Amino acid sequence: MAHDLNSSIESSVLLVRDVTGSYRPAQDDEVLGAAQQLLWHHLRGREVLGSPQAVRDFLRVRLGGLEHEVFAVLMLDAQHALIDLVELFRGTVSQTAVYPREVVKESLARNAAAVILVHNHPSGVAEPSRADEFLTQTLKSALSLVDVRVLDHLIVAGPDVLSMAERGLM
Repeated sequence: MAHDLNSSIESSVLLVRDVTGSYRPAQDDEVLGAAQQLLWHHLRGREVLGSPQAVRDFLRVRLGGLEHEVFAVLMLDAQHALIDLVELFRGTVSQTAVYPREVVKESLARNAAAVILVHNHPSGVAEPSRADEFLTQTLKSALSLVDVRVLDHLIVAGPDVLSMAERGLM
């Protein structure tokens, strides 16, 4: 008697094929990884300010569920098309050390004309701290010395993505 795989697994489960050709339910990290790749494919080389929702969706999937802080930079060309997303620093549950020198160095290495700063708040609260505001101003000053514009600083907290530019904090 043939076993019908589809009847034994709920229809809402995503299946993946392993190296032997057999199908099995996808693990959470496989689903998230596939979603990140798909969203990244839609963003890379495109003008990010023309698709802010796509950027937010990508960042929610990439950073929203992390249990530690990550500070990253979206590197943009002169037309604000995405060159790369660089995760520069990893921290603890409540803080990350960010070094302006390294942000400037990475921006120059990728020939970025503009950047969008990004970090997550594992606490689930997207409100910027005073330290976030100070860091944004420090990085704006440092990057302006090498003609790299800081367009925004996004804070990802679970499903929420806060724009410091939209809040008038830039």
